[in-house]
Amino acid sequence: IVFPLQKLERYLAPGTDTARFRLFQPGLAALQRAEALFRSDRGHPIDYVSSAVRIDHAPPPALPEVCFVGRSNVGKSSLIRALFSLAPEVEIRVSKTPGHTKKMNFFRVGKYFTLVDMPGYGYRAPQDFVEMVEAYLQERHNLKRTFLLVDSVVGLQKTDHIAVEMLEEFGIPYVMVLTKIDRASRGLLLKNVLEIQEFVKENTQGCFPQLFLVSSVEFSGVHLLRCFVAHVTGNLPTVEA
Repeated sequence: IVFPLQKLERYLAPGTDTARFRLFQPGLAALQRAEALFRSDRGHPIDYVSSAVRIDHAPPPALPEVCFVGRSNVGKSSLIRALFSLAPEVEIRVSKTPGHTKKMNFFRVGKYFTLVDMPGYGYRAPQDFVEMVEAYLQERHNLKRTFLLVDSVVGLQKTDHIAVEMLEEFGIPYVMVLTKIDRASRGLLLKNVLEIQEFVKENTQGCFPQLFLVSSVEFSGVHLLRCFVAHVTGNLPTVEA
């Protein structure tokens, strides 16, 4: 549930380098600290702040920020809802229609960080998607990490390659998150993980070498992803991370 990549390791050929599988392996204390950050209470509200179609409409960049971006229908809203499952009052709309998110949606996690749900690219992307996202990535100086979501069933698509090129060109640190792992067979998932891992190794500079695997249905990998968000926003003591 916490480390989905470990499940795949046993099916690799002997001697396969798995160092990139476990670059970020937090202990129990760090996982508990991250869970506390994502649990709302009276003194620690987690709430929707605002939406914006232009960077100058975004809320002030007062807190460390992370953003989630990916192809339409990659499961972005479902994943964000899973991350915020300990704060059920936060409404994350999950539509059956791809491309439902048309604006940048900002969610504040207490006094610690802001999470941004970006519009999906590719099919049914907003007309001004490129201008909106490029301006955000280039001008949002409090942005600590971009989470690029990739469908684990189909792997990297042409539109994903374009997103990678944009992040690389702007020098934006990012990490790849493989979604919907409950829908992929073990063999297909392992194939796509190894191919994407090789792509990251050979073709990227700004991508964190470890892939994060998640299922919003089975909750696999969600705890680890919460912990990584807490880590990159500076909310875990170094010894725990």
